[in-house]
Amino acid sequence: MDNTKAYQCLSVIDPLPELIQRTNKYLLDLRLAKWITQKQYEQLSIKPNEVELAHLYYLPKAHKPGTRLRSIISGLRHPTVKISKYLDNLLRPLFDQMASNTTVTSGFELTKKLQEWSTVNIRQDTTICTIDVTNLYTMIPQIEGVLSLRKMLDLLKLKQVGK
Repeated sequence: MDNTKAYQCLSVIDPLPELIQRTNKYLLDLRLAKWITQKQYEQLSIKPNEVELAHLYYLPKAHKPGTRLRSIISGLRHPTVKISKYLDNLLRPLFDQMASNTTVTSGFELTKKLQEWSTVNIRQDTTICTIDVTNLYTMIPQIEGVLSLRKMLDLLKLKQVGK
């Protein structure tokens, strides 16, 4: 977690009220500028009794020697989770469309893809590997993430999403 500087220990000051206020103000600004509808504004607005700050806990890595721990940040009730889910629902179909040829989601699908690829471009000496990315989402700088999204929309020749 120290690698990304995405998280920090909190002092005695609770940042939650300010985070709620800033997020709701931003949503109101989007509504007044007609970037989102009234219905979207109402769905995404934060009610203080429904949210809490993300918290850290650890789970043991049972499959690793020496009782190593995996840190987990739980943000299921974080103030921005509704916005995250909204964006995921909006963008997921576009991403899935673009990545469908290179994405494998199950062992069955892997077997099917390997058979398909073997007729085209996999040779006997081809090496197949997997990777494990640590802190994936916090390692993506926000500006580069937005630029990648813009590039995806340009490749799909979309000016707007969700209408």
